[in-house]
Amino acid sequence: MIPYLPEAFTDFSKPENEAAFTAAFERVSSQMGQSYPLIIGGREVHTDKRNESRNPSNLEQIVGFVAQADKAIVDEAFQIASKKFTTWSQVSPEERAGYLFKSAAIIRRRKHEFSSWLLLEAGKTRAEADADTAECIDFLEYYGRQMLQLSERGKQTLISYPGEENRLEYIPLGVGVVIPPWNFPLAIMAGMTAAAIVSGNTVLLKPASQTPVIAYRFYEVLKEAGLPDGVVNFVPGDVGEIGDYMVDHTTTRFVTFTGSRGIGVRIYERASKVHEGQIWLKRIIAEMGGKDSIIVDEGADLDLAALNIVNSAFMFSGQKCSACSRVIAHEAIYNELLDRVVERTRALTIGDAINANTKVGPVIDQKAYDKIRSYIEIGKQEGRLVCGGETWDKPGYFVSPTIFADVPADARLSKEEIFGPVVAFTKVKTFTDAIAAANNTEFGLTGSVFTKNREHVEEARRTFHVGNLYFNRKSTGALVGVHPFGGFNMSGTDSKAGGPDYLLLFTQPKLSSEVL
Repeated sequence: MIPYLPEAFTDFSKPENEAAFTAAFERVSSQMGQSYPLIIGGREVHTDKRNESRNPSNLEQIVGFVAQADKAIVDEAFQIASKKFTTWSQVSPEERAGYLFKSAAIIRRRKHEFSSWLLLEAGKTRAEADADTAECIDFLEYYGRQMLQLSERGKQTLISYPGEENRLEYIPLGVGVVIPPWNFPLAIMAGMTAAAIVSGNTVLLKPASQTPVIAYRFYEVLKEAGLPDGVVNFVPGDVGEIGDYMVDHTTTRFVTFTGSRGIGVRIYERASKVHEGQIWLKRIIAEMGGKDSIIVDEGADLDLAALNIVNSAFMFSGQKCSACSRVIAHEAIYNELLDRVVERTRALTIGDAINANTKVGPVIDQKAYDKIRSYIEIGKQEGRLVCGGETWDKPGYFVSPTIFADVPADARLSKEEIFGPVVAFTKVKTFTDAIAAANNTEFGLTGSVFTKNREHVEEARRTFHVGNLYFNRKSTGALVGVHPFGGFNMSGTDSKAGGPDYLLLFTQPKLSSEVL
């Protein structure tokens, strides 16, 4: 088998690539406003209640009408997934991995089509959408290979004992609920789903209400790849109606979730309760966000730091759990760094994501728009507004990249997750003070340090409490298999998506010992 390598990003400066993307975008644009069913055991289910998915850059454009599941449909999906588990769990790891490899090949051939859906439904720019699609391909390729390795792991790790044959197998858990986020609606959704099914589980996939069409298009790929009916059941619905119900259900063996701290904690609490008829403790795999800092040390390369701060903070309008939302800078270089970041930020082009020159598109919906605007008002009380702060009325949810200076390390703007294009600058006297300020939050996902001081690199390794720590590079852009992704504290359950241990979370080790 060809060794795994991350999918290459598209170079849009090449005319042939731009032309190919434009052609794909035109094909996808002609499919706006279609209706999408639920999929239960391979059967299409249409419902009277539908969700309107709209383009966040242009709210007048409906991406699609998506059927909504109720509790009765969820019950049916659980029954089918449970029945299917009895056969799917017995399918060989090689065959299960094969479906992922086929799916990756399909998406690779149609890469620009999927990126176009990301532009229209999630408001991603070309580069951000292309990276999302590439990461989807990476998850499929990587987890397929990881499953093959895991199937051999038990044979290689046990200690030989005379007179016995001992085997350790990693068997699947059962029926799981997959609840992906809207901000990486292809990559993370596909990665969570792929990890579950390649491990031998069956799932109910409940996509984010903002981006269900992309999830349906991914289901179509699995179907085209030949995945048996009932392994993945597509059950979008109102979280208030079916969210708790799916988590509480006695058939649920595990829940894999990526999203906000509040919802993650709610899932964790509810899943801990053992209901009548439940014969297992539910497993929770959760990634719940971050409050990510970039530390800039005295003597650091300020141009490099400024470039990476802007890219980390404002690409996809800061709607990444790994996005930089705090800059903690040594007092000796604080003002110069701030000036360079402001200069680069003001040069960003804000607008409709479909435009090739757009660098910052919309935020996802009204709820996000209102939350970000409220934090901008908080920032005006806690710091000094030096850039941005503006918002626009319709047609879309646009917020200008915003920078506040002189924000105390214990301010709300410094500690609470905003999930938008807002950055707080904090001044410190020493590198140790910078680490303390960065750790002064309940999250622990990503962090970056820009320094030329070797002692400070080692100090950060020891004391900067984040799951993904980067030196002299941006805090975003983790690559599958290269930068296993997941954080500490309220950033989740310490899982590492895209890493060699991730599939263990979807399996349980079973030992069999035979006397010879």
